[in-house]
Amino acid sequence: MAFPPVPHYSKSQVDRAGQVLVDPKSSADERRVARGIVGEWRACFGYPINTFQATVRDKLRKGYGRTLVAQRLKRLPTIIDKLKRYPGMNLVRMQDIGGLRAVVGNIRSVRKLERVYRDESRFKHELIKVYDYIDRPKEDGYRGVHLIYKYNNNQTSVSSSYNGLILELQLRTRLQHIWATAVETMGTYLGQALKSRQGDKKWIDFFAVTSSAFAHDEGTSPVPGYKKLSRQETIEAVKKASADLNVIEVIGAISVAGKVIHTNQKGKGWYYHLIILNSRDHTVSVNSYPKNQLAQASADYASAEERAAAGEPIEPVLVAAGKLDSLKHAYPNYFLDIRDFTTELQRIIKA
Repeated sequence: MAFPPVPHYSKSQVDRAGQVLVDPKSSADERRVARGIVGEWRACFGYPINTFQATVRDKLRKGYGRTLVAQRLKRLPTIIDKLKRYPGMNLVRMQDIGGLRAVVGNIRSVRKLERVYRDESRFKHELIKVYDYIDRPKEDGYRGVHLIYKYNNNQTSVSSSYNGLILELQLRTRLQHIWATAVETMGTYLGQALKSRQGDKKWIDFFAVTSSAFAHDEGTSPVPGYKKLSRQETIEAVKKASADLNVIEVIGAISVAGKVIHTNQKGKGWYYHLIILNSRDHTVSVNSYPKNQLAQASADYASAEERAAAGEPIEPVLVAAGKLDSLKHAYPNYFLDIRDFTTELQRIIKA
């Protein structure tokens, strides 16, 4: 199987490319060259992510019920935004360029899977950081567990060439996943970076208090800012915020707007998927690739990002999540579909 190799750029060259992309004084040619370097750097994470995904799926075969596993290579605009928000960050040390997500049914399953991964005797890759956003939720309401690993595989000369790359494994419950993708979907629809706490404060506060209500349901720590509220007081706050923003109706309109899907996914054997959301006319296209065509998928991904950089109103992302139905559950935000969130919101309001 052909995977993009680690590019022959020095770490300083990769970091420099990242700085060019955040420097408003950079020329168009400098940005074009920098996007090429960053694209090659990002593409090489395909091999270690694929290894991690196989491991996750194997661990989830028994005792976890219905689960969802997906992987993605971080979008270039998101990389640039993160470099802007954290000026001291080096691109080569960014922890989530290659990201893998495991969604399980409940908190108990998250903790069980976390224990399996934190048992060093059973996993050869180096765990370098743990972010527990369940015990300590973010102020915006984000919850989940992030395990940061340094890839380490000496089985072959090919696999060892990827050693040292840093990957992020996200562990979430279904409720946490529904909430997180709803935030991203609404951010796309509004044209605001709600995920980064940028945009309409009413929407940011609505998602934060709703996450705190979900935390009460799961028996975990409430979101900062709402810790003093009882479960019933939190539900009342959700009701008020939802009514003020007319959330149910707005979400319904979004789901209708995002129904047009163009896809070449027919037959079997697809593994990677290039999703392109047109944020102007709310259409989605999906181009799918077999497992041995990651290099081509990465090249097409880079080409789509060039179109976006030139002003086309599209948001491309390259992911792996199996069939189209699984893809929609893993990344509903790219299909403008957050009906599952609506269902949970209505359940809380009726409570």
